[in-house]
Amino acid sequence: MSASPPSQAELAVLKHLWNAGPQSAREVQDAISADTGWSYSTTRTLLTRMTEKGLIRRKDVHGLSVFTAKVEKVSMMSRMIREFAANVLDMDGPLPGTAFASSRLFSEEEAAALTRLLEQADEAERGEDEA
Repeated sequence: MSASPPSQAELAVLKHLWNAGPQSAREVQDAISADTGWSYSTTRTLLTRMTEKGLIRRKDVHGLSVFTAKVEKVSMMSRMIREFAANVLDMDGPLPGTAFASSRLFSEEEAAALTRLLEQADEAERGEDEA
């Protein structure tokens, strides 16, 4: 997987794939074009680049390319939240994972998993500081 976080465009595709599951390029285009305004060729180009970056996986099914998210939603969101908190907000303390419990992006189980990941990251950072 790419060391850099996904761009806003890549995140739009990932959010769709996390929600919808495996999709053809046409299905992705049909689902997100109203929000993005992208042409089909733009969507295809982005899917190709995301595959190269390791964010999504392409599989040929009956002659049709089908795309799935390769990165797991909760881990990616945890990483992005920690990076935002550190790089934008200059926070080095515990992150309140419960703040994301009302997000439409996460189920209750995913919100709980996100909270655990954020707490584990905070505990690991404190352990490094003490060493």
